[in-house]
Amino acid sequence: MIGLLRKEVIQFFRDRVILVLILWLYTVEAVFCTLALSFDVEDVPLAIVDQDRSTISRELVQKFALSESFDLQYQESAVSVAETHLAHGKVTAILVIPPGFERSIRSSEQTTLQLLLDGTDSNIAANSLYNARGVLARLVREQLPFAANTGAIAVTRVWYNPQLTTSSFMVLSMIALAGMMVGVIHPAASIVREKERGTLEQLLVAPISTFQLFLAKIAPTMIIGLLAVFPSLLIVRAFDVPMRGSLALFLILTGFFLLSAVALGVLIAAYSRTLQQALLLSFFGLFPVMFLSGTLTPVEAMPDVLQALSRLSPLRYYMDIIIGVFLKGVGWRDLWDESLCLIAIAIPMLILSLGIFRRRLQ
Repeated sequence: MIGLLRKEVIQFFRDRVILVLILWLYTVEAVFCTLALSFDVEDVPLAIVDQDRSTISRELVQKFALSESFDLQYQESAVSVAETHLAHGKVTAILVIPPGFERSIRSSEQTTLQLLLDGTDSNIAANSLYNARGVLARLVREQLPFAANTGAIAVTRVWYNPQLTTSSFMVLSMIALAGMMVGVIHPAASIVREKERGTLEQLLVAPISTFQLFLAKIAPTMIIGLLAVFPSLLIVRAFDVPMRGSLALFLILTGFFLLSAVALGVLIAAYSRTLQQALLLSFFGLFPVMFLSGTLTPVEAMPDVLQALSRLSPLRYYMDIIIGVFLKGVGWRDLWDESLCLIAIAIPMLILSLGIFRRRLQ
């Protein structure tokens, strides 16, 4: 058994292409995807129509010009001209300051600002609306410092991610997805490659059991999956994501997560005869697991049927674990439910994959 494990590990680490690809997924690919999939919106092209021409309106224009969220491109006197810029795609947002804006602000009367947004990209439009409200709220606080004494005001506090940046969530999601992809694809490709080369039959006639062969095939993936966590921690640190929880707990639960991914890979290998079939089946199984995990779309936003199906995805529970450990600093007591669900998926899948692997090779 020790000799077989040694043979698989040596064979694995001699494959430089696989090693580079795995490290690429955990590091460079995670960086690229985090930067590309970020939902933070900056430098939105903006046109402003100031119909008030007052001190406060000019100060509001200045605040939008200095904001990192907006890029002031045009200051027009007519709304129709600004709407032309919006229609031609030169700007994404138009702020219209009505006449009497300063008078209404200083007399605490209700006033209305008009914000026209290009809704073809709903994410940019929603973030622009949120950022514009923030700029206006800062102006009101500065111009009306006495407003806090006129009644109760709501104070919002954001925990764990005060800047509300999506990069913290995305980089952790990409690392979790990398673990899932490596855990599924590598053992599937490794076993099927043995089939294509005809060396799997040689292993079967060797004085080893199917269980020992099964362990030898999943051991390298588990080892590299856990080792790849450490360079990925450098990427997480580069995005200023804190490690508030226990690294030991994170590694233990990552091991259970990799077991479920590896079990799925072995199931795919058991039913695949060629490497092409294994890769296609891997992607066939990966995409539902990924989309139902909450890494790209919140689980709460899914239909009830898909929310129920998402409970079968180990990636869903691993996302709760990785976010809890890194951003919230929670421990085993708070991650007890997610850990049990992850174990409840990993162990039966591992037993099932072992049974099918044994039966298909007999």
